[in-house]
Amino acid sequence: MKISVIGAGAMGGAIVEGLLKCGRFSNDDITVADPSTRVTDKFAKAGVSVTADNVLAAESADVVFVVVKPWLVQGVIENISTAIASTQKILVVVAARTSSENIRQWAGPDCPPFFLAIPNIAIAQLQSMTFLVPCVAKASQQTEQVAALFEAMGKVIITDEKHLAAGTTLASCGIAYAMRYIRAAAEGGVELGFRADDAKDIVMQTMKGAVMLLEESGMHPEQAIDLVATPGGVTIKGLNEMEHAGFTSAVIRGLKAGAK
Repeated sequence: MKISVIGAGAMGGAIVEGLLKCGRFSNDDITVADPSTRVTDKFAKAGVSVTADNVLAAESADVVFVVVKPWLVQGVIENISTAIASTQKILVVVAARTSSENIRQWAGPDCPPFFLAIPNIAIAQLQSMTFLVPCVAKASQQTEQVAALFEAMGKVIITDEKHLAAGTTLASCGIAYAMRYIRAAAEGGVELGFRADDAKDIVMQTMKGAVMLLEESGMHPEQAIDLVATPGGVTIKGLNEMEHAGFTSAVIRGLKAGAK
């Protein structure tokens, strides 16, 4: 399978790194198209084919990823429309707030099978939570193929277009929300007397342990909280103080704001 990634900024670059790490593809099966020589030079050193020509990248691939800012999607797709006009090619568009209806229009009458996808930047570490929307009439085999590609780089939920905005704020924006908690907890650790690097390591390991505990046990988070929230103890006092400050409400309001 030949894969081209058009646009290798933060998200596109993370996808390329995931493709390189997952072990399913030869480096020379991957092409990166980007106008920045800094970006293309970086991936050329890894043995990836690079170009500044989006059309050339699209022509050479079985699966074409378009990973650019939402306001650039139309121009890119219109530019490569002739190169992707084949039922044998698959187009994957990774861009928030981009509708399938618009993509069909931009790709023209010979629009190929295509998918909307929202991964997150943890895809570079093979730990993405990816939402995938099939946008083709006969998609079962192709959906399996594209889902398997993303499953090599994390977890995948196949969903519908109306849930894509919610998935974006929960998992893609959610990476930033998790980072903000890590930063806040680490700053609290410094105030408690730990060095900054030690505090960050403590918080990261604690979060990793919390995730592993839920994954391995299948417990609801509240069940796990009950294991450590001793009556009258420091844990419940800390939790209640966070709730007095609106912790749960702030998280939910932030998620809902991101989905608007």
